[in-house]
Amino acid sequence: MVPPHLLPTNRCDLMVFFCCLSSFDGVVLVTQSHDTLPPELEFLKAPLQDYSSVDSGLGEEVVVLKVPGLPGNRLVFASTGPVNRDYDDVRRFSDAAEKGIKRALKAGMKRPLLVCPPHKDYNSNTLVAALGALHALYMPIEVREGNVKPNDFKACVLGLWTVQEAEGAKLVELANALESGRLAYRDIGGSDPERMAAPRVADYVQELFRDSPVTVEVVSDLKTLEKEYPCLAAVNRCASSVPRHQARVIKLQYCGEGPIQKTLMLVGKGITYDTGGADIKAGGIMAGMHRDKCGAAAVAGFFQILAKLKPRHLKVMGAMAMVRNSVGADCYVADELVVSRAGRRVRVGNTDAEGRMVMVDLLCEMKEKAVREVSPQLFTIATLTGHAIRAMGPNYSIIMDNGPAHRSGNAAQWQKAGEVLGDVFEVSTIRREDYEFHKGKSEYEDILQCNNLPSSATPRGHQTPAAFLIMTSGLDKVLTHLHKSLCRMKCSGSSVPFVFRRSTVWILARLCRTPTSTLPAPAVLFLVSQQEPPSSPWQPTTTCSMASKQIILNVYNLCTSS
Repeated sequence: MVPPHLLPTNRCDLMVFFCCLSSFDGVVLVTQSHDTLPPELEFLKAPLQDYSSVDSGLGEEVVVLKVPGLPGNRLVFASTGPVNRDYDDVRRFSDAAEKGIKRALKAGMKRPLLVCPPHKDYNSNTLVAALGALHALYMPIEVREGNVKPNDFKACVLGLWTVQEAEGAKLVELANALESGRLAYRDIGGSDPERMAAPRVADYVQELFRDSPVTVEVVSDLKTLEKEYPCLAAVNRCASSVPRHQARVIKLQYCGEGPIQKTLMLVGKGITYDTGGADIKAGGIMAGMHRDKCGAAAVAGFFQILAKLKPRHLKVMGAMAMVRNSVGADCYVADELVVSRAGRRVRVGNTDAEGRMVMVDLLCEMKEKAVREVSPQLFTIATLTGHAIRAMGPNYSIIMDNGPAHRSGNAAQWQKAGEVLGDVFEVSTIRREDYEFHKGKSEYEDILQCNNLPSSATPRGHQTPAAFLIMTSGLDKVLTHLHKSLCRMKCSGSSVPFVFRRSTVWILARLCRTPTSTLPAPAVLFLVSQQEPPSSPWQPTTTCSMASKQIILNVYNLCTSS
């Protein structure tokens, strides 16, 4: 076997080492069956054939075999099952790798070697399997910070086998970047409302990007928030009386080497806890609302991947809207009129529609900056609970384009990239009815923020917020004069367990490594990630994926027509 690549788990970095097989205490094999093994792994066929002669369930369950001569004399076989049916996709490999690693941990392995041979129909199956394996090794930041001893980590190191050493080095470099981003994403998105309250998210992000190519600016002054971001300040009004819950706007910027050819501008929803406000979430549906910050977490994770990959000719600006939607004597209420940064009078219809409120002024600010940038494209990334799940199910995020982005085939190219990396999602469309829905109903207001129902009970409940953002930020006025495209992405809902399986991180990293000339029309480099853990010996390099809320990404491509 070619010397494997070690993914040491004492830090977030997955550094490459070449070592002998004795460094591992077991092998985890991920493939369809022993009949599909390549010549380099031919020696593994015999023990698997022997096992299948006494157990016909070899391809249906994860099994552990004693194989003398292998590291630890142990082989964990995790079959992907068939991968050539009409509905199969590359996720078969990540799912099998995750199950295989979990079984390896149960068998007592601390230094497993993952072996996932290439597949002719899935060019990225080995990378996807590695990320699936790392997903099983994630340890929450609250646990990591609790005086964890080295032996408490799930694994010390994860090895990755590839046919060629050069191929393995590149693969580990990319996995390293993706993993570091997904770690930041999950740390922020999955942690409880106090550990990742807005001020502590700001501290985390500042520490994450210390001595990196990413610059960080934190806006915390209440007067500044009220002046610059009035809709956000309305949501923050109740929480602002509690210092540890006060809002933060976290601005990030990355500028790659060389002449800038494309500018990405991201706004992420970061509701650290969503009580629903005055329209309170009653009947037990408030639980899980600490994950309403996964849009902003995705922005932070994306920047962490940028810091690792350092793509050239690319500028990225990000804004994380970290706000708690609290309930109390000073909370904002339905019927209030709030004037947005763009000067649009907004009638509040439902305080539980706070996500669009905290993002819209930041989107307006990005619009103002975009006119001075090279080939700018705007994105909003948000969690939406009930309606996105009702529309698409719990495992799929949603992407929506405006007219120009749709005509350039933006969402379709994202979807295609997602299929390659196992980060699949669905495409929705913004229609004229969505704009009509948000038109003011009286002369008092220009725009109606929401009706009086939850999104899950509202027809087109995940499409209409995109129209609200466009109208309230003033993008509809800009789009009249410039050829611009817009995209909005939503992630899966809060009813999903704490798994964070999928994320748009994978797609973004793939696009980041693509030459600029071949990027999709609105080149969406978006990613979901997690942060570097506190320095502890042999901290498992872990992974997370999709937030357990549905992320909606809107891309507003502000490129002037040529």
